[in-house]
This record gives sequence, C-alpha cells and structure tokens, in this order.
Amino acid sequence: MTAQDSATTGATVAVGPTANGPAPLTSPGSPGPVPAVRSGTLLALLGVVSFSLTFPSTAWGLESFGPWSLVALRTLLAAAIAGAVLLAARVRVPERQHWAGLAVVAGGVVVGFPLLTTLALQTSTTSHAAVVVGLLPLTTAVFSSLRTGSRPPRAFWAAALAGAAVVIAFTVTQSGGGLSAGDACLFGALLVCAAGYTEGGRLARVMPGWQVTGWALLLTVPLAVAGAALALPFEPVRWTAHGVIGLVWVSVASTFFGLYVWYRGMAEIGVARASQLQLAQPLLTLVWSFLLLGEEVAPAAPVAAVAVLLCIAVTQRAGAGRS
Repeated sequence: MTAQDSATTGATVAVGPTANGPAPLTSPGSPGPVPAVRSGTLLALLGVVSFSLTFPSTAWGLESFGPWSLVALRTLLAAAIAGAVLLAARVRVPERQHWAGLAVVAGGVVVGFPLLTTLALQTSTTSHAAVVVGLLPLTTAVFSSLRTGSRPPRAFWAAALAGAAVVIAFTVTQSGGGLSAGDACLFGALLVCAAGYTEGGRLARVMPGWQVTGWALLLTVPLAVAGAALALPFEPVRWTAHGVIGLVWVSVASTFFGLYVWYRGMAEIGVARASQLQLAQPLLTLVWSFLLLGEEVAPAAPVAAVAVLLCIAVTQRAGAGRS
C-alpha cells in the first residue's frame, strides 16, 4: 500500500468546541457543527425573549408583593419546578468539583440579579433599568475571556463595544439622561449576573443546561425559605391579577425556562457569542414596557434597533470565523 492509497482526500474534520464558540470545520460547506450553531443561536434568542419580559413582569409583581417577598417566592416556585424535574428524571447529584460553579450561578443569577434589580425597580422605570442589560453582553464577554482564557478577534470586541454604546446611549437618552437612586443596585446586578452567566455557560458544557439551572435553584432553597419567612410578615400582600401573572412569569419563564434555554444555547455557541445576542434585550424590554406598562418609547427606537442588529450580526460572524 502506498502513501497515496492510505490518504483520504477531501476529508472534513471538526475539532471540539472552543471556550468562545464552536470550532470551525477544516473544509467549507461541511455540515459538522452548523446545525448545533443554528439551534444554539435559536435557544439563546429564546432565552433573550424570556428575559426581556423580566423587568415588566417584576413591575407587575411589585403591585402585589414587596421586593424581598417577590424574590423569595419566585425562587421557591422555580426551585419547586426544578426539583420535580430533577427527581422525575432521576438525575444524579453533580460531582464535587462542580458545586463551586453552581454556587456562583445561584448567587449571581438566581438571587443576586433578581434581588438587586427588584430593589432598583422601586425607584427606576423598566426603561431606565434596561441599561443594565445593555452593558451585560459586554461584561459577560469580558468575564468569559478572563475565566476561560479565550481571545475573541478584534472585530468581535469592536462590534460588542459599538453595540453596548448604542444601547447605553439610547436607554440613557430615553430615560432623560439622569441617574436614578437605584443605579448602585443596577450596576451591582450587572456584575453578579455576568459572573453567573459565565460560570453557567462553562458548566453547561459538561452537564445539560437544565441541570445547571435546576441544581443552582435547589442551592438557594434554604435562603429563599428564610427570606420568605422574614419578609412576608412585614411586606403586605395585595393580590392582583398583574401581581400573580408577574410572579408566575419571573418564576417559570425567566428563572427556570429562560435559564434552561440560555445555558443550553451558550453551551452550543459559546458564552461570548451568546452574550452578544442580549444586545437586543433592552430594546425588546422597551417594547414590552410600552405595551404592558404604558411607558413611552423614544422615536429613535427603530434606528437603535437596526444598529444593534448590525452589531449582533458582526459579533456572530466574527465568533463563527474564529479558529
């Protein structure tokens, strides 16, 4: 047998996924990870849509519950669903080395971000609070780069910075250019959520995303029970349809389902690429705020939307082209 006989021509080899997204194929046009990229993008986008309703739903929930009670109840309801699913699926307890990462997810995404943003929404409008989400994609990409050692190309960072600048300029202008009393809570929420997203995206590469969400939720049950026991006697409950709908949405859609599809999408396309899809979230939140809460939206919204979509397209193309 000659060397020519044993060689394979036109073979396509797909290497494993990188920390920042799926690895490219060695020959163009091959199927390889393309379906995973598409499904991962769709899952992440579905998570963005779920998250975009979080602030308006929280505003509704605050009509019936105090901020501490709302966060405790949303966590308990989401944890009950997660526990039932994990039990029904007979999922084994995660290995010891994963619990620290799950604790970061629980502290940042399940408790920290909901609590800080709920407190902020007592003095801020949902439109103003959207500035947090406008900075979250860039912050998550930075956290991911530091945590995993990944190095996205310059085009990715340029588009990410441009998208963040567009969102910040638009939301600050829309809110009148001023800073509210809840800004300290909003910026704190930004940091803890970015850390939780980064760690959750990393864990979702070694276990299913719904298990990441489920175990992180179960970790917070003792804290949520204590919070509910302390807060409910001091924060009066006023039952309204809006309040109940808001609680159910932030518990089921935002906290459980949204995090499930979000982490699964990040596992397939990478933390940095998925995070940039969230550039569309503040604009979606503004639309929901207008439709559900009656808040005014600036006429510049369509222009900002187009600019953000262009930035998202560049980040996705730059991430896909990275070897």
